Amino acid sequence: MAPLQTPLCSEINIEHPVVQAPVGSVSTPALAAAVADAGGLGMLAMSWREADAIRDAYTAAAAATDGVVSVNVVLDESTGVLSPSACLDACLDAGASVVSFSFGDAEQYIDRVHAAGGTAMVTVGSAAEARIAVDAGADVVVAQGREAGGHVQSDVTTMALLPRVADTVEVPVVAAGGLGDGRGLAAALTLGADGGWFGTRFVATEESGAHETYRQRIVDAPETATRFTDLFDRGWPDQPHRVLETDEVRQQAEHDSDELDDASDPEQIAQTPDCEPISRFDDMPPLAGMTGDVEALPHYAGQSAGLTQDVRPAGEVVARLVSDARAALADASATAE
Repeated sequence: MAPLQTPLCSEINIEHPVVQAPVGSVSTPALAAAVADAGGLGMLAMSWREADAIRDAYTAAAAATDGVVSVNVVLDESTGVLSPSACLDACLDAGASVVSFSFGDAEQYIDRVHAAGGTAMVTVGSAAEARIAVDAGADVVVAQGREAGGHVQSDVTTMALLPRVADTVEVPVVAAGGLGDGRGLAAALTLGADGGWFGTRFVATEESGAHETYRQRIVDAPETATRFTDLFDRGWPDQPHRVLETDEVRQQAEHDSDELDDASDPEQIAQTPDCEPISRFDDMPPLAGMTGDVEALPHYAGQSAGLTQDVRPAGEVVARLVSDARAALADASATAE
């Protein structure tokens, strides 16, 4: 497959302008490596790992591909296993050359990425934030719209936000939120983006760490099946997020919010494969091997969920995104003529 080149591809040395979002605990070395091997940018969420686990995960992913594997560091001090600084240290020690920052001010960290010879990507929710990020040294900005799944840092839709950011900064821009197929990638490129950021679509892949029921719920979901909420706030307080509207979400929506906040000893409803307990309202999504009431856990997903028709290998997803984007761009060009 011939490369679909944009300035983003040149900046981070990838073949196609397809970025796999970090997707939190669902990201695995196998997923990041598969995306990278297909010519996209694979990514590992690192903020919920210990230092040794960060190094092990990056080493495993990088060893499995000749492509580019990146890392994401959440800068909100209220969440994560390590401090953002310690997390970044572990990522750079492991050899990461592309670092994505989100949910905080990246200024104090960008120079450390550059000193290591790396590229810094910063997620923003407004044109003003994009300008601040670039002034601080960001090499790439990610414009995340409100349609995005998981934790969200913007109040503006992707279609309204993206052209504003693209007009404001001169570095490559990646569109995030609401993209689920090649037509979305083509639309983003048309609106001024240099690449597309796909999270929900990569959750529903064979290599993701998502529980089977979680992946299938995404496949079965229509575009109306998500809810923007702050329900699952144990582990990351006060950060709104978008999830599938499961029975748990519907039931809790009927309760008074003060009643939920008063639960000092939350019920344990599931456990990890290592038998670690998971409480109701934890910010942990259903992962492979979990047991218990996994249906009650947050099924993070964006409004693009309705575009996901099946679970397939991540490399095939990248190839389909690129081929469909090419077709959409060709159709648009032919219509214009």
